[in-house]
Amino acid sequence: MTLIKSISGIRGTIGGPSGENLTPIDVVKFTTAYTRLIAERNPGKKIRIVVGRDARLSGQLVQNLVEGTLLASGADVIDVGLCTTPGTEMAVITKKADGGIIITASHNPRQWNALKLLNASGEFLSDAEGKRVLEMAEDADYNYPAIDAIGKVEERTDFNAEHISQVLALKLVDVEAVKARKFRVVVDAVNSIGGVVIPQLLREMGCEVIELNCDPTGEFAHNPEPLPENLTEISEVIRREKADLGVVVDPDVDRLAFVSEDGSMFVEEYTLVAVADYILQHTVGTTVSNLSSSRALRDVTEAHGGTYYAAAVGEVNVTTKMKEVGAVIGGEGNGGVIYPELHYGRDALVGVALFLTYFAKKNMTMTELRKTYPAYFASKNKIELTPAIDVDKVLVEMKERYAAEKVTDIDGVKIDFAENWVHLRKSNTEPIIRVYTEAKSMAEADALAQRFIAEIKQICNL
Repeated sequence: MTLIKSISGIRGTIGGPSGENLTPIDVVKFTTAYTRLIAERNPGKKIRIVVGRDARLSGQLVQNLVEGTLLASGADVIDVGLCTTPGTEMAVITKKADGGIIITASHNPRQWNALKLLNASGEFLSDAEGKRVLEMAEDADYNYPAIDAIGKVEERTDFNAEHISQVLALKLVDVEAVKARKFRVVVDAVNSIGGVVIPQLLREMGCEVIELNCDPTGEFAHNPEPLPENLTEISEVIRREKADLGVVVDPDVDRLAFVSEDGSMFVEEYTLVAVADYILQHTVGTTVSNLSSSRALRDVTEAHGGTYYAAAVGEVNVTTKMKEVGAVIGGEGNGGVIYPELHYGRDALVGVALFLTYFAKKNMTMTELRKTYPAYFASKNKIELTPAIDVDKVLVEMKERYAAEKVTDIDGVKIDFAENWVHLRKSNTEPIIRVYTEAKSMAEADALAQRFIAEIKQICNL
């Protein structure tokens, strides 16, 4: 059905013809190319690669293919088995490996899987490295080493407990403060690895945990993306059980959403905002999020005397900007918290630990805490264009039309107005322009989106 190749890896649906879906041939091809890249970066060295996966149905199948290909390519393997994306990233750092492969399609449905490719810092490959892998994957001349040079499985180990231990050891994580509050927490982990690690983390912080969809079967109980329309069940359970809050993660546990005690959404965008609010009270500095994330992070950062920066969409772009400006906290508005004190990667575990510490010290309900932040509402739309339309040319024209406003063009075109903003981005795979807006009411955000959709259609004669 679909095979998507990008600089961060390869993603597709299981089964079908090779080159169009994620088949064994595609897995072997891209794993080989990745191994060749890492070997090029480490001449004369026996390279070591960490492999971890989420609990989706095809995970073991794909892991076997990846592991076998790594061994056949001469790489030694550290198998961390069922492990979160941030946990696999941390394992690369802790084990001092040369890279890592995470087998997960993140929030995509059950028929999808993917290879996410890491460097020796446990971070996603750079743009140049990702492009190099894509180029080498198309090279049919694969030359594998002979028997004496094949790799070995160095160890098979569970890294989840170590990840939790490192999170709880952070200076700004106050386990005793959380234990004193005796929070009652509902967890929805959509039947993946989060159902193992999040309840364990919470129990070590003294919380009573009510598990919902925590059995890691890979049979997702609902659409795995942590959006409000997919979270009706946890809202009902929170109200029924009189819980203090709900914690929701996606299948690979790099995205984090909270649900308030009344069953209302804390809103994914405000996960990072609340964590940043806490961090900035103790470490004044800069923050970073991507261009499509809420303005609320900027407002909170400036209220604490810090400076906010925006990066292009994509985790690697955010982490690059964070390093450039020395950010103390950053992430993405989809619930991705990046805390450099631990590592440069979106990490729901560190998000939970920092948030609960702050929540315990605030001594208020979730709905009360939410009201302390600026209220913004986002509208996400798209315009489907014909293949003949030059999308880049359309975006240039929109930039010129609004040259008098604050315009950022590092990733599409973002136009910041005094009270709201619009971000126009093109799809890399389809003739589509994504139209994201944010304003102080949902009606305003929707109206702003429709205004820009109408303007673009006029330009395109649609």
